[in-house]
Amino acid sequence: MKGKSFLALFVGVSSLVCAFPSAAQFAKPEAAVEYRQSALYLMGNHFGRIKAQLDVSKPDLDVIRSSAALIDVLKTLPFEAFLPGTEDIGDTAAKPEVWTDNERFKKLAHEMQDKVSALNAAAKSGDVGAIRTAFGETGKACKNCHEDFRKKR
Repeated sequence: MKGKSFLALFVGVSSLVCAFPSAAQFAKPEAAVEYRQSALYLMGNHFGRIKAQLDVSKPDLDVIRSSAALIDVLKTLPFEAFLPGTEDIGDTAAKPEVWTDNERFKKLAHEMQDKVSALNAAAKSGDVGAIRTAFGETGKACKNCHEDFRKKR
């Protein structure tokens, strides 16, 4: 019984500890912009790591698996930080349409998140053909959103 009580307490405290920093980090609009840019940067970096592996004759499946798993964890984080009032903060690539057509933006974000889950599942399988297919589908989902909601740089 003590083990269950400790586990319940640990989960409860962990949830609170994680919740407070999330709320606090968006106390300023600049923090939300930095948060979403950081998450998107990490996602892009690990997507690039997967691509680099798929471009060689014998991909390192451990690299692919770890990167796909990390992208799967990160996939929702940037979208928590596209908040009203962050449209014109700093050097952002987000177009105004993120806020004026937010329903479509969210739809495309969810589609990308579904594709990322499929990529992670393919990576876990170790089937390089399935990984290539899922990687291509994920890339298309990213591109769909970038075309409408990201400024070209």
